[in-house]
Amino acid sequence: MRFAPVAQVRDTSVARVLLVALRAHGFHPLDLREGGLPGVPNLFGPDGFTIEVPEEEVADATLLVGDLLKNMEPPAP
Repeated sequence: MRFAPVAQVRDTSVARVLLVALRAHGFHPLDLREGGLPGVPNLFGPDGFTIEVPEEEVADATLLVGDLLKNMEPPAP
């Protein structure tokens, strides 16, 4: 099974919320991967955590993740 990214987030808490929400809606995301060193979330890039789902689920998962991220943004002052 091939996986493709649907989002990349810097905050581990946001990444975990997205994974739970995707699973709750019937998607099959990969678990978060560490960079291999304690406290280093992504050894290969500074952009945080990549959320990946099977290629067959990318279109629908991208819509869900986009809506969730929009709702998670802090309100403007």
